[in-house]
Amino acid sequence: MPEGSERLEDDKEAIHCFAMMKDRIIAVGRLHLISPSSDGEAKDHDGPGATTIPAFGPLAPNDLSCRPAVQIRQMGTVADQRRKGFAKQLLQLLEEAGKSHFHAKAGFLQAREIAIEFYEHSGWKLIDEPYSIGKIGLHRSMMKRF
Repeated sequence: MPEGSERLEDDKEAIHCFAMMKDRIIAVGRLHLISPSSDGEAKDHDGPGATTIPAFGPLAPNDLSCRPAVQIRQMGTVADQRRKGFAKQLLQLLEEAGKSHFHAKAGFLQAREIAIEFYEHSGWKLIDEPYSIGKIGLHRSMMKRF
């Protein structure tokens, strides 16, 4: 992906989390509040050629059972540090921040197919069929009630 495509329009309002080892960032994640008028449909990134991410079905605008809702995005761990618990710790921190900072009732995310099992082990549930995000591959939307 081109440099800059990691930036999103609402970065200043989002909560960013990362893990470091010595002077190297080894894992990252991001959390933001989903607007009360939004069903979660958005561009995947702010760079050129961005794919539109589909709406989260449970976020019908008039259904308040999941509101306030947050979205976790841009989770990643460098290859040589995977399966060491860093992503799990970041996910837990982001979930807690969603509850404490945004008073979220539910969280949503788009998981790469390879990461679905990781999220399921942390209590996240699949809520849709597979879809493709350009240049990245197949994803599934997931949800967790807090």
